[in-house]
Amino acid sequence: MRLTFLLYKGVEPIDLAAIGVVSMARRVIPEVSYQTVAASLEPVEMSNGLRVLPDITYDQCTTADVLMVPGGPGWPEASRDARTLAFIQRMAPEATICSVCTGAMILAAAGTLDGREATTKKEVVPPEVSPLQELQRRYPQVRAVSALVVDTGAVITGGGVSLCIDAVLHLLSSRYGAAAADEVARIIEYSHAHKANKQRLPIVAAAV
Repeated sequence: MRLTFLLYKGVEPIDLAAIGVVSMARRVIPEVSYQTVAASLEPVEMSNGLRVLPDITYDQCTTADVLMVPGGPGWPEASRDARTLAFIQRMAPEATICSVCTGAMILAAAGTLDGREATTKKEVVPPEVSPLQELQRRYPQVRAVSALVVDTGAVITGGGVSLCIDAVLHLLSSRYGAAAADEVARIIEYSHAHKANKQRLPIVAAAV
């Protein structure tokens, strides 16, 4: 599995933990890898000012195994960016498309979630509006549900913030089996957190 991680201005840095999980997973599953992609090769500024260098551009990325779209305060701008939406739409027919946190809002804007169940970030600081509620309000063609992960086969959406780790573990489990994913969870010292998250939030396997 090769994870292609989409970068845009305003990504929440904690969502980069998804890359960290894949990096550590190579100790258990040597064939997994990752790359980052953005509209250009210029450094991409995260929401806290951290800058990340993309590996390739949208134009250079002709195929993807798994395209992961992260969340963060930059999602409203990204969801209006024609280049980003066109890139997701171009990858969707062949790649597994996976969002974490408010990355689901970008997928919804691209039409990738139409007719599907999906989840996104739920918890906020008042008076902020929950992105899960916003997803349902803005995109009635998407069935928004509170979940750890919603897996519709070609499209997978994960919950908010640190739950990006659980989304990657789900991807690894679906590709390489539960035992391999559990071993990755163990070596990143996340076994108990992953178990607790699965107990409090469902993993929804939904047919389209």
